[in-house]
Amino acid sequence: MTDHKPVTFVVPGEAVGKGRPRVTTIHGHARMFTPQKTANYESLIAVAAEQAMQGRELITGPVLVELKIAVGIAQSWSKKKTAQALAGQVMPTKKPDADNVLKAICDGINGIVFRDDVQVVNVSMSKRFAETPGVLVRVVPLEGLPS
Repeated sequence: MTDHKPVTFVVPGEAVGKGRPRVTTIHGHARMFTPQKTANYESLIAVAAEQAMQGRELITGPVLVELKIAVGIAQSWSKKKTAQALAGQVMPTKKPDADNVLKAICDGINGIVFRDDVQVVNVSMSKRFAETPGVLVRVVPLEGLPS
């Protein structure tokens, strides 16, 4: 029996977008690897997700993934610009790209919250400035809910 309650957790710190795989050669053989920054961030995501799951079974059906990406404000900004950013009047049109953050989150919770990220059928994302950077993640099971 699948639990229909959403799984919610926060990944602390600045969001990191999924990095492109890198290729190197060792003794004439090509080898692909995930950039270290991406691997570290996916590990942080996994730890936060495991704590939120608290032994709950994996979600097996379709899911909605909601992300609220909170981007830190540059310390060099004036008080006025900082206030405008916190009020939503200045938008964070800077890296990381929201879609790359989604990829990192989904890869980080594969096998922890749901079996595979192919189960993600709906996505809701926002990226705003905040005093405390981080990503609020909410995974909502859609199976068994009225349509």
